[in-house]
Amino acid sequence: KNFKSNVGLLWMQHTLIIESTNLSVEGYSTILTEHPSGVYFGWARLSTRGVYKMVMSIGWNPYFNNTEKTIEPWLLHDFSEDFYGEELRLSIVGYIRPEANFPSLESLISKIHEDRKIAENALDLPLYVRYKDAPYLTGSLQQP
Repeated sequence: KNFKSNVGLLWMQHTLIIESTNLSVEGYSTILTEHPSGVYFGWARLSTRGVYKMVMSIGWNPYFNNTEKTIEPWLLHDFSEDFYGEELRLSIVGYIRPEANFPSLESLISKIHEDRKIAENALDLPLYVRYKDAPYLTGSLQQP
């Protein structure tokens, strides 16, 4: 699927902590139904920039009391500028953990960074690195 993206920022004490992509869930109710809430990892391709490691939350984000299930990938790369409106392809290749609530923002952020380390290490394994070059990600990005 192609996703239009905008950048969401999680702030704590005026310091940027996590930069994630908030995706519109319109038209993706099947994906949201088929995938249980939790944290996943895989690969993400931006149409003009290439393929990057990613970790992604699918769920309700209980700490923030969300009323809708969301898809929130975090591309594990330091971008010098945002990529709002750029086409994005996601390939989920693994599962890290179920969704959880946290007693504090600090504990949530700590777990997010732990998820990042797990994803980065897993995506270096031959089992998962091979998906980086999958035709779905490397093929031409066209409007559906």
